[in-house]
Amino acid sequence: MLKIVFLDAATVGDTPLEPIARLGALICYDRSTPEEAMVRVGDCEVLIVNKVRVTRELLAAAPRLRLVCEAATGVNNIDLDACAERGIPVKNVAGYSTESVVQATWMHILSLAGNGPYFDGRVKDGTYSQSGLFTDVTRPFVELSGKRMGIIGMGTIGRRVAEVAQAFGMIVSYFSTSGTRHCTDWPALELDELLATSDVVSIHAPLNARTQGLLGAAELARMKPTAFLVNMGRGGIVDEAALAAAIDAGTIAGAALDVFVTEPLPADNPLLHVAHPERFRFTPHTAWASVEARGRLIAAIADHIRTFAGMQPCPSE
Repeated sequence: MLKIVFLDAATVGDTPLEPIARLGALICYDRSTPEEAMVRVGDCEVLIVNKVRVTRELLAAAPRLRLVCEAATGVNNIDLDACAERGIPVKNVAGYSTESVVQATWMHILSLAGNGPYFDGRVKDGTYSQSGLFTDVTRPFVELSGKRMGIIGMGTIGRRVAEVAQAFGMIVSYFSTSGTRHCTDWPALELDELLATSDVVSIHAPLNARTQGLLGAAELARMKPTAFLVNMGRGGIVDEAALAAAIDAGTIAGAALDVFVTEPLPADNPLLHVAHPERFRFTPHTAWASVEARGRLIAAIADHIRTFAGMQPCPSE
């Protein structure tokens, strides 16, 4: 029976792991320090990780290891060269969270445009009840129809965000971080033009040498003072200190972030100490994690293990 070890199972929450458990002896740890991981992989044959680093040293501590499964798309936490040297395949999961990220993106955009938390609070704290007016127009609620949506990174997720933007009547353009301009459905712009003309800028790019620090103080200053910035790509694409300063200065109207340079977000991060927190929307790297997306992730990991071990699909699957 396969010995399967999941070193940071807390990252998938309460998602049922039965599709994996049916394939062998599954041992789950909510989280693992580097020191704990070295001990826990001693006799495992299949290793599952999300953010735990798979280093050359960890591999040396797992002499029976035959397969590494990444419970995500990115594999930057895994020493791929070291795995290849040992003949250990690495399997990730792509595409499982597209709809989840798109929905989270629009949750944030609509919240910024409609000032949702503010108006919700006005009803709940009794301000609306005591106002004597049937409505409340003390904060702006702006329409997206006719506005310009600029997307940084027109991959699978970027395309779906663009399609939703069109459904709202927005005018879409994009900046290709790779420079290939492979998408012909919408016009590709240079970054400066996209920033200067967009009412909403939404980031859906990976973090690499081309995108590291892509938006700093100078780039944020090119945006409209009424514009919103949304980052659903990776922390490090936007300079967090520069963004905090730009929001407080009114350089742009607001921002929403699901990803951060350091996760979890340190308590001393400038984003948490702004003068105008109402101009921000934050989620703790949850855009990928809808109930359905996590279910697809676990099913895909089970498929990788089953295929590697030469097992037949279960009749119920």
